[in-house]
This record gives sequence, structure tokens and C-alpha cells, in this order.
Amino acid sequence: MDHFQETLDTLSPGTIVVLGVPSDENSSSMRGPARAPALIRHKLHSGEANLSAETGIDLEAHDRWLDLGDLDLAPGMAGLEQIEQAARQLVARGHYVVTLGGDHAVTYPLVRGYHHSYPDLNILHLDAHPDLYDELDGNRYSHACPFARIMEEKLATRLVQVGIRTMNPHQRQQAERFQVEVIDMLHWQPGLLPAFDGPVYLSLDLDVLDPAFAPGVSHHEPGGLSTREVIRLIQGLEAPLVGADIVEYNPERDPVGMTAMTAAKLLKEIIACMIRANHLRPEPLAGDQPEAGR
Repeated sequence: MDHFQETLDTLSPGTIVVLGVPSDENSSSMRGPARAPALIRHKLHSGEANLSAETGIDLEAHDRWLDLGDLDLAPGMAGLEQIEQAARQLVARGHYVVTLGGDHAVTYPLVRGYHHSYPDLNILHLDAHPDLYDELDGNRYSHACPFARIMEEKLATRLVQVGIRTMNPHQRQQAERFQVEVIDMLHWQPGLLPAFDGPVYLSLDLDVLDPAFAPGVSHHEPGGLSTREVIRLIQGLEAPLVGADIVEYNPERDPVGMTAMTAAKLLKEIIACMIRANHLRPEPLAGDQPEAGR
């Protein structure tokens, strides 16, 4: 946290902050996502691709985003509290946070941090699983439970879930209880995403993708979205995108780094979407002067 605290006061207003939260202690079957942030960054800067998003925004030339590195997390509830406080401080100062998980348990403290500044937050949740369990294996903070915690605390005014293909009776009851809008894969068609009339937080679990596109996840669930469909969903967002997380990348199941590269690609598109949606422009470098006649 020392680096985080030292950097916080130096950020320009409206900075998009990339923040790693290497936590997987609330995963239900296997560990690995705690290693994800560093490996996603490695792919982003590896030279295998450049930093230009498909919309034409060149992140290499754009000075309104900054990677703060990883939080140094304590174990247990103290670590979740650190995540919440980091998000709360950044958002309270007018910044936008893109978080690299970690397992999906990190979304709950992140949204808690956002709620103080965005009480009318909408959440777009892309996932194979609804993550609405009241508890799993006795753990109410499991990566299978974050949206139950979020909705019971009324941290979001609206939760829209896309890509679901594992809804069991308990989670169906939970979805009805919390009035969750579920667009499952059985009924998915391009263009089904509803419009949002307020700020949006995007929570992107990489297992929303079919395992053919993203094998590096803990829970393979065939029949998911393609990489292109997820990119179109991101690019098609018209409401202000004020925060996001990319979670559940498990390098233990990604021997050639294919899923890490997919995560890096989605990270670029999310940052570009934030720049566009929130009308951020590069600040002129010190000493730059416009040329005559321009």
C-alpha cells in the first residue's frame, strides 16, 4: 500500500487507474488468479501487440491512464477492507478504476468503495455464473457470492447479467429476490443488451468466454460468448463507464498465455471505452504550443 499512498496525491483529476488485486483465497476449487495481474500486464507491454484500441485510441500516447501496480494485500477480511478503501479513495478524488483480479470475490469490496461516490450505480456483469449464492461451503465472501452481497446491501440500483449458463434453482430464486436482469446464453442474441440511464460498472469474468477462446480459467463452461462478442459489448456501451474489473484469469490453466493476451486486449478496449464515455482527452505536454494556423 505504500506505493499506492505515495502515488495517490500525484494523480491528475479524472485519471483512469489500473490496479492489481492479487487475491484468490476465496476461490472455491483451485488457486491461481492471484498471479493474474502481473501476467496480464506482461502481455499488455510484451510487444506482441501495440497499445492501440480498435476505436483508434492509442493508449501509448494517452496520458489520462496510469498503472498503479498491485495492492499489497493482507489475508482475510483485512485484505477485502484494503480493496474497498483503495477504490473509495480513488473514486472520491474523481478517478476511474480498472481492477485486475484476482478471483470474483474482489468485486464486492470494489463496488462498496464505489458506492460512496456512485449511489445510483448500474452493474453490467459478464459471466458464465451468476455468483448469487448466499454462501458457498460456509463462506459468504466466496467468489460465488459477490453479487448476493452487493444486492442485499443495495450497492447497485440495477444488475444486468449476460452470458449466464449455470443458473441453478437457488441462484434463480436469488435473481428473482434481487430483481436481477439475466440474459442467459440460451436466449442471447447480439443487440439484446438494454440501455443504461446512469453510470455503469463493468465486471468481466473471463469465463463468460467460451473455453475455446479463454481456456485459462478455473471453471470451464462450454457454450459461452466469443471474444468478438465481448469486445462489441464493451464498445457498444453508451452510458458513462466509471469502473471495471477483469477477474478469474487462472494462469495455472493457460500454458501458452492465450487467455492472458485476451485479458490484455479486453483491458485496452475497456480503458478506451472509459476515455470515450467520460470525454477524457490527453493533456498537452508542458511547453507544447499550438502551431500557427492550426
